[in-house]
Amino acid sequence: MKIVVLAGGISTERDVSLSSGRMIYQALKNNGHKAVLLDVYLGYEKEDAEAIFERHDDWAEEIGAVGEENPDIEAVKALRSDGDKNFFGPNVISICQAADVVFMALHGQNGENGKIQACFDLMGIRYTGADYVSSALCMDKGLTKELLDYHGVPVPRGISLKRGEEDRKSVPFPCIVKACSGGSSVGVCIAKDEREYEAALAEGFRYDEEVIIEQYINGREFSVGVMDGKALPVIEIAPLQGFYDYKNKYQAGSAVETCPALLSERKTKEMQFLAEKAFRVLRLKNYARMDFMMNDEEEVFCLEANTLPGMTPTSLLPQEAQAQGISFGQLCEKIIESALKQAV
Repeated sequence: MKIVVLAGGISTERDVSLSSGRMIYQALKNNGHKAVLLDVYLGYEKEDAEAIFERHDDWAEEIGAVGEENPDIEAVKALRSDGDKNFFGPNVISICQAADVVFMALHGQNGENGKIQACFDLMGIRYTGADYVSSALCMDKGLTKELLDYHGVPVPRGISLKRGEEDRKSVPFPCIVKACSGGSSVGVCIAKDEREYEAALAEGFRYDEEVIIEQYINGREFSVGVMDGKALPVIEIAPLQGFYDYKNKYQAGSAVETCPALLSERKTKEMQFLAEKAFRVLRLKNYARMDFMMNDEEEVFCLEANTLPGMTPTSLLPQEAQAQGISFGQLCEKIIESALKQAV
């Protein structure tokens, strides 16, 4: 098939997206597809879009590993003079229209908030991952928590706070402060006192006009991928230092990841059940990943849903699939097959 792997963009997770895109692109090429790795924001200036699938360029050649720091988004924006008028780079739409399917390797703003998905729906472009409705729901962590809580999926206690509001009394220290929209733990801090809380608020508001303040859960962290409504094996994440932040997620050797997680059969089934229930409640499709914490009393809390989980060399979903005997290349094929069936 002719497949566009859409990556990049101008979110804080740009580098993660490019790393995911590189892995997916290389797997699809190895599987025999005519794949193109395309930056959604920078686009492609040359030649007619249809001919791009016949080229033999290595589209991933210049993409490096994910750095320890967030990418310089202003430097990326400076590469285009018309970026404020059109998010999509040159020829992006026409190239995607010429493809059989677009494999969404985008993360963060625009890529996961439903805007691109809605645009593609209007233009008849088939794509992988969640649709525009569930993408928008899951991008807003406050709304996600409200829906999960209403439907009986346990979530950490907490509140949403908009810029200028002051109300934290219901959430004691230590607490977690995080941007309401975003991922890869960008804008996430642990506050143990008032001074750290004020600094955490400032960090969260760097990325969003609204932040989530919630109880700090001391315990073990897990993640559960769901494909076509069925949970994959549970994976446990144990950072060697600190919590599972941006650096620990993408720097090899920063965390110990165990899959299948060392849990009792009862707790494993409980977490998988909650992951599948969250998948249904949030109207997710194709595939997604749910993150959990389990405290010392073995109470399980769902933290959030990831509508386009990372597919980097250190990402969790591919490890979960591998534990079930599904290679990275097979995982990419299964995602595409599922997406095309649901698009019919």
